[in-house]
Amino acid sequence: MEFTSAVLDLDVAGEVATLWLNRPDARNAMGRAFWEDLPRAAGALRDTPEVRAVVVAARGQDFTVGLDLKELGANLLAEDRAGSPAERNAARYRAVRAMQGAVNSIADLPMPVIAAVHGYCLGGGLNLISACDVRLAARSAIFSVRETKVAIVADLGSLQRLPRIIGAGHVAEMAFTGMDVDAEHAGAIGLINRVLEDQEALLAAAYDLAEQIAANSPLAVRGTKAVLAANDGRTVAEGLEFVANWNSLYLRSDDLAEAMRAFVERRKPTFTGR
Repeated sequence: MEFTSAVLDLDVAGEVATLWLNRPDARNAMGRAFWEDLPRAAGALRDTPEVRAVVVAARGQDFTVGLDLKELGANLLAEDRAGSPAERNAARYRAVRAMQGAVNSIADLPMPVIAAVHGYCLGGGLNLISACDVRLAARSAIFSVRETKVAIVADLGSLQRLPRIIGAGHVAEMAFTGMDVDAEHAGAIGLINRVLEDQEALLAAAYDLAEQIAANSPLAVRGTKAVLAANDGRTVAEGLEFVANWNSLYLRSDDLAEAMRAFVERRKPTFTGR
C-alpha cells in the first residue's frame, strides 16, 4: 500500500488497517490537506484486498476538534476579495461537495470501519464517525454537533446519518444546541457501542473487534455491509429481494465450502474471500 500524507497515516497489520488522524499539534483539526487526503486514503484501502477491517483512530490528545476554523476564516476572507457573488457561491458549493465526497469515501468502503474515539470529537469529527459502521469511545470522549455555535449548518453528513444511529430527537437536541455529550451519555443514546476506560483499552477493544470481523468470510462480511446499506429507503420486502439476489450470486463460494468442511472437521475455517 502506497500512501503518504502530512495529516493522515495508514498502517496495515495482517488483515486489519488503521487510518490515523495525525495532526496532533493542531488537535487533528480538519483543514484542506485532510479533506484532500481522506479520499486518497480510502482509495488505498479499497485497493488493498487483504484488508478486511479498518480502525479509524487519532494520535494526540483528541480525536479531532473538527474543522480548522483558522484556515476556514482565512479562506472566507480571501473569497470576499475574489470574483462575483455568484462565482463565490459556486466555489463554496464545490468545496462543500468535495468535503462531502471525502466523508462518503469512508462510508462507501466495502469493508467494515470501526471508529475509536478519545478526547474531543467535534463537528467534522461527528460527520466522520457517523460514516463508520461501529463506534467505540474512551471515557474521555466528548462529542458535539458543534456547527451551530460557529454559525454553520452541519453539511457533511451528520444530519443525514445520525438520525439512523441515535434517532431524530437526539440529533435535533445536539444539532440545535451544539451541546457537549460525554461518553456515558453517548453510549446511552446509542451513538457509541461501548465505553472503554482509557485510550489503551479503547484501541485494544477496537483491534479485537476488527480481528473478529477479519476472521470471518470477507465475502460474507462485505455482503452484509452492502445489504445493510441497501436497506436505506427500501421496504422490508424490497430488502429481502435485494439480499436474495445478492446470495444467488455469491452463495456458492469457496468460503462457504471451506466453512462446511471446517464444521465437519471441527476446526476453525480459513477464508480466502473467493
